[in-house]
Amino acid sequence: MASARNLAKHDLPQFYLLVVLYFVQGIPVGLAFGTIPFLLKSMSKTMSFTSLGLFSMATYPYSLKILWSPIVDSCYSHRIGRRRSWIIPIQCISGIMLWTLGQAVSKGIVFPGVDASFDKNNVVAVPTNHPANEIDVFSLTMLFGTLVFLCATQDIAVDGWALTILSRDSLSYASTAQTVGLNIGYFLSFTVFLSFNSADFTNKYLRPNGAIPIDHGLISLGGYLQFAGIIYLLVTLYVALFVTEHPGRSNYNKRIQRGGLPSTTNDLIEPEYNDEEEEGNTKSIRYIYRCFWQVLRLPSVQTLVGVHLVSKIAFQCNEGVTNLKLLEKGFRREDLAVSVLIDVPFEIIFGYYVAKWSSDSNDAQTTNSKKKHDLITNNDENKIKLENDTSMHGARLRDIQYKKFSNLKRFQIFLLGDNVGVLTPWLYGYLGRLLAAMLGSIVVLMFPKDGEVTMPYFIMIIIQHLLSSFMNTVQFVGISAFHTRIADPLLGGTYMTLLNTVSNFGGTWPRIIIMYIVNWFTLYRCQDGSFIRGTPDQCPVIVDRNTVSTATATATAVLYRDGYYIANGLCIILGIIIYIAVVRPNAQRLQQLPLSSWRCRVD
Repeated sequence: MASARNLAKHDLPQFYLLVVLYFVQGIPVGLAFGTIPFLLKSMSKTMSFTSLGLFSMATYPYSLKILWSPIVDSCYSHRIGRRRSWIIPIQCISGIMLWTLGQAVSKGIVFPGVDASFDKNNVVAVPTNHPANEIDVFSLTMLFGTLVFLCATQDIAVDGWALTILSRDSLSYASTAQTVGLNIGYFLSFTVFLSFNSADFTNKYLRPNGAIPIDHGLISLGGYLQFAGIIYLLVTLYVALFVTEHPGRSNYNKRIQRGGLPSTTNDLIEPEYNDEEEEGNTKSIRYIYRCFWQVLRLPSVQTLVGVHLVSKIAFQCNEGVTNLKLLEKGFRREDLAVSVLIDVPFEIIFGYYVAKWSSDSNDAQTTNSKKKHDLITNNDENKIKLENDTSMHGARLRDIQYKKFSNLKRFQIFLLGDNVGVLTPWLYGYLGRLLAAMLGSIVVLMFPKDGEVTMPYFIMIIIQHLLSSFMNTVQFVGISAFHTRIADPLLGGTYMTLLNTVSNFGGTWPRIIIMYIVNWFTLYRCQDGSFIRGTPDQCPVIVDRNTVSTATATATAVLYRDGYYIANGLCIILGIIIYIAVVRPNAQRLQQLPLSSWRCRVD
């Protein structure tokens, strides 16, 4: 069997195909999870976090896809293929919708004002702060929620395909392909787009020195949506014309026809798993749903579901609100774009190696047991040597070594538990994201009162962003590798979708609640001495004795209490309690369970 450290050569074409499919999937994800909330807040600083929480519901289909996953697994055309039957039409519909939506945005039919600066016929100055009530958040939620629904359906098919087009020796690299592809698509739609969409960023960094500043960036939202739609359609055309349902087997047959059998066994290995063996069962929706409910009854799965539902509460305020608070305080959009843009190479490069680290840990139980045995043996030998040394120097060394080893061991056990295994990277990522959440409050609190961002403060923001995003990747890759390890290929994409859906839902269901908490705890003092929750635009402003106006309410209201710090503090405290009481002990137990604890058969 090939080492898990190296991707088998015959799986490279399938691996690259998965990267491309996850890449296009990451484009709508980056728009819905990052870009649109950012644009909403940058266009209207008075927009409440409750409204932003409403838009976060557009991401819910990604967390509810298990409801229709069995349909995707069981309904398909045998001629087209089990996965291609869904991937081809879903991507085609997504591409057409993206292109059409881009046309509507460019013409001001959808999200009016967002591309106004790109309109050459627009003679009216583009307002820098749109009234929040002029932006139809509900329509945007429905449109991008539909895109996310299509994206989630495609994800079901791609996850199931990954279990069958890669050979068993390379199966752990499915999470690597997912990490690399999704990160590239996500950051292209979020970080890279926002940078090139910003007029300040492009005037400062991309346009020639001495050039007349232009009031818009290089790429409009409507133009990017149309570009994304074309990319979708091109990838769909390639899958439809040049990729078979079992590309690994096709490549194997072609190589056999061209040059006979491979010279070495590691050069080419025929894929071992064949989902056609279970076609009679998997084409039954009833059978798939019965498998789904049987899997949910497994004690191990129920424990994992519980962990997923509470494990991301700690990071919701930091990852959903911190950047928006910086924008609200006056952090310039181009500087925020630069700070997030720096994440891109780190996420792509280091994300790949984190995926390899997590993939290599699939057999960590055996390896770590041996290492633990060797460590104990070596320490025992050193201890015997030191004990035989009766000199004062030997006694001192013995005490120092014992204290050093004892303290380090206690600290490691306190943080991660007794055993190191598949979920160890995931635990490291949790602690890193918890630290990033703490730094988030510090970064917002230390924002310069005069609005002038110094280089040390800017570097602090970059460090906080890098820590948060990198540890997010560590957790994502770690749990994806664990899901791949325990999933049963017999159930196609249903098993993987169940695990991934619960993991995603754990990060989406608290978001709207956290946004509401931020809004509820935020207080503004109005000019007349009254207090208003959430946003200052409802404050009455007394112009004279007989006149009351709300036109300049925002300018005269004073922030009395910022609910961000309270919400983030509550999240962090809950996160620490959840880690100690739920996450760490259950992760230690789950990674030690045999694969039989995750298997279920329906007669």
